[in-house]
Amino acid sequence: MTLFAIFEPKDGKTKLPAAIPETFSWLAAVLPPVYALVHGLWLELIAFVVAVVVLGFATTFIGGDAAVLIYLLFALWIGLAAPSIRRHALSWRGRRHRTDLVATDPDLARLSWMEKQ
Repeated sequence: MTLFAIFEPKDGKTKLPAAIPETFSWLAAVLPPVYALVHGLWLELIAFVVAVVVLGFATTFIGGDAAVLIYLLFALWIGLAAPSIRRHALSWRGRRHRTDLVATDPDLARLSWMEKQ
């Protein structure tokens, strides 16, 4: 069972609420740019690219091994923070957080919320 944050659909766009799982995201940890593109996190994608470029320039000062370790820690943090980043992006786009529900998958969480309405 997973805890899902339910965000109300924006008026006129879609009828389905968004269900964000509160779990570690392997896609966000392994392929952060792909995760950002899939979920429409454009500012986060730009921030990631800037951070990687800065880390690339810092490699000459801190060494290659330290840069790889810092990147791995950064990727781990992104995997842990992925649900929070998505919730923030949905709030920024005008969706409102309605409730938190426990379900086995996102579809059941959406269905449970829609039945309560």
